[in-house]
Amino acid sequence: MFPRALGERGKSARPSRLQGAPARIAIALALCGTVGTLVACGGGSGERQDADEPEGEFPVEVTAAKFPTRQRLAETSDLELAVENIGDEQLPDLAVTICIDSCEADGAFSLRSEQAGLSVPSRPVWILENDYPKLSGPGTSARELDDEPTAGADAAQTNTFSFGSMAPGDELSAVWRVTPVRGGTFTVNYEIAAGLAGKAKAVTADGSPVEGSFVVTVATKPPQATVDRDGDIVIENE
Repeated sequence: MFPRALGERGKSARPSRLQGAPARIAIALALCGTVGTLVACGGGSGERQDADEPEGEFPVEVTAAKFPTRQRLAETSDLELAVENIGDEQLPDLAVTICIDSCEADGAFSLRSEQAGLSVPSRPVWILENDYPKLSGPGTSARELDDEPTAGADAAQTNTFSFGSMAPGDELSAVWRVTPVRGGTFTVNYEIAAGLAGKAKAVTADGSPVEGSFVVTVATKPPQATVDRDGDIVIENE
């Protein structure tokens, strides 16, 4: 079963589907240790990347989850997730995994193509703007956000973004600015984790996984603009 649609806000208490984040990182760590290519895997100290990650559950709350459910080709939109650490301990590393539909593609905003013979079977539905995701503060305009530095570093897998540690009571609002390049109806899933190695788990106040989804329709038909009797422009096919 896919994650339920949230509209603009909410969480689901269903069993987690987005197992790829910690699982793929664990595999990558194991491979690093096997072949000895520690530098290529992100460090040359000889210490496992997950050695310092604490094990346990870290309560968080998604205070905002926004993504327009109706979009058009080539028109840019923002996906925003705001997360608060509602626990009593520091959250080791806030990580957000994003994937579309059944989560089989490599890439947060891509789908896996079933066409035979493709060297890269994953095909984008949305293009992520350069240097995004970024952190947004209260009242931050789109232009001001463009001038901010990037905030979410890609983790070992291509659909997880790491934002670092969070003290108790801290809140973080991350924005992914994307442009759709493919029409259709898609389910965009997200899941919050408290670390990259799978030891530190983010949970809701009742202990459920912190995850949700948006059902988004991307229209391929261009809008029709007319002028009404009052001289106002009316956009049809919204």
